[in-house]
Amino acid sequence: MTATVQAIFFDLGETLLEFRGVNVRGVFEAGAKLAYGYLRKLGKGLPPFAEYQRRQYRAIRWEYVKSRLTRREFNSRDLLKRQARRMGHNLTDAEAIELARLYYEPLADHAVTEDGLPDMLRRFRDAGLTLGVISNTFIPPQVLDEHLARENLLELLPIRVYSCQVGVRKPNRKIFTAALREADVAAGNTMHVGDSPRHDIHGANKVGMISILKDPTGKYDLSSIQPKHKIRELTELPEIVAHYNGR
Repeated sequence: MTATVQAIFFDLGETLLEFRGVNVRGVFEAGAKLAYGYLRKLGKGLPPFAEYQRRQYRAIRWEYVKSRLTRREFNSRDLLKRQARRMGHNLTDAEAIELARLYYEPLADHAVTEDGLPDMLRRFRDAGLTLGVISNTFIPPQVLDEHLARENLLELLPIRVYSCQVGVRKPNRKIFTAALREADVAAGNTMHVGDSPRHDIHGANKVGMISILKDPTGKYDLSSIQPKHKIRELTELPEIVAHYNGR
């Protein structure tokens, strides 16, 4: 018997938000310039910009590599506070979150969403489905929520589970079960949509969710990890939901 879909969770980057034409070093440098200017306005003692940027890039890259290896997640707010102490000054949580926002801003400027995405999510919500996000990210939740609000998505995604809150990364079961617990929906009645076979599909399959891979270009070899469904665009979801819900 086909299960009824009661909830849909989405990955964030390259699923709900697509980041096109991004040069990682370029957006990091642009963010570092904004952050450096903010710290100078706060009157913080700083090394020359080139040294500041180098230190920050190395620290964030190391934490990111470590998180990929251990599948434990860090919060850039805490990292930025540690880096500030090493430079001889302290930051409040609010200042560190603002710093993280400034680092993220140049990347956010590259984000696009599929045409009609808010309308599709609104129809799902009005049909009684619970919607949310499960995302691997070290960006503070406040910063990501602000971005989702700018894209007119925040109110449509009331449940948001970020790895930097839970402390583990997908495909760890804990991050999926945290979302299911908050939604109060069984895994078998829940879809998870993402662009990564390893993180999204494998993790969703482990907990018994209906896994959907977003693969716009057909680039993945799915011989080892099989999604329940495969789509090129999110706008294909209503047809899949209708298959499960009989309308």
